[in-house]
Amino acid sequence: MSSQENSEENLLKKQDPAHGAVAVADDPFADPGLPPHEARQQDLDERTAKRSERTVALFFTVSMLATIGFIACFVIFPVDKVISVWPIGKVSALNFSLGLTLAVALFFIGAGAVHWARTLMSDVEIADERHPIQASPEVKAKVLADFKQGAEESVLGRRKLIRNTMFGALAMVPLSGIVLLRDLGPLPEDKLRHTLWGKGKALVNMNTGEPLRPEDIAVGSLTFAKPEGLEEHDHGFMNEIAKAALMIVRLQPEDIKDKRELDWSHEGIVAFSKICTHVGCPISLYEQQTHHALCPCHQSTFDLSDGARVIFGPAGHALPQLRIGLNDEGYLQALGDFDEPVGPAFWERG
Repeated sequence: MSSQENSEENLLKKQDPAHGAVAVADDPFADPGLPPHEARQQDLDERTAKRSERTVALFFTVSMLATIGFIACFVIFPVDKVISVWPIGKVSALNFSLGLTLAVALFFIGAGAVHWARTLMSDVEIADERHPIQASPEVKAKVLADFKQGAEESVLGRRKLIRNTMFGALAMVPLSGIVLLRDLGPLPEDKLRHTLWGKGKALVNMNTGEPLRPEDIAVGSLTFAKPEGLEEHDHGFMNEIAKAALMIVRLQPEDIKDKRELDWSHEGIVAFSKICTHVGCPISLYEQQTHHALCPCHQSTFDLSDGARVIFGPAGHALPQLRIGLNDEGYLQALGDFDEPVGPAFWERG
């Protein structure tokens, strides 16, 4: 007997129960169907359902309290406050509290929704056959009917406590985003209009830290100054020096063309803001022969002998001048603040 005949005989034996072969089911992938539905305790006992309702309402209430806590933390904690949290280490108190309260608010909205669905909404399993992508009028009608049925089974109409607390939680969570808009930056108020300069403030050399006398400034030289009392280790030094940085030059009084500039000077010593009115770069170049100050960023050029007006470049307006004089000890002092805001594009920003 050939091997082919043996194979055919073995195949017949497997297919024939008489030869001891095991019978195979007609459809090994048949749908076993859904198990019998078991009613939940909430479906059988109204007191249990009420307890679940109160639990869901508690979750939504905790979410509302967390949202209020988020807003309170935003107001209470300063930006620079640092706390130690185990095991994270040192973190910003503001960032940590905002993240924690917002996480609690969102978590308990989700927990309330899940607990609501698992204990009070209908839990009857429904099998639905696949259908074409384009819905027929019958399907659309069925969808609307299912929606109405789902609305009824959600017991939203009967469980007013859940409905009201859920609406409260969902309405208050967006307040977190609104409050975050406040963190885009500090409100400018009138801070951009004023600097640390004021009447009686001595002009202090930026390099030596010593008050300046008229004899310390030679004709044709360029000196940088800061207000008396402002130190590099002070909190907010960079913000203040960005507005108060001063550029001092000494001209021959007869070379000064602008009358107000001459009136606000002392023996030819004039003080102008060091901050360029284009994009805020510090001006550091001075041409002694022409009395021109040059910004190194975009080459805006200011004539310091004519009110620091712009003679070249993209700067929009002249450098503000600081009125100066002498105090009783013979040191140069400011006689007030700048009469206009310093820096670039103020009117567009402020």
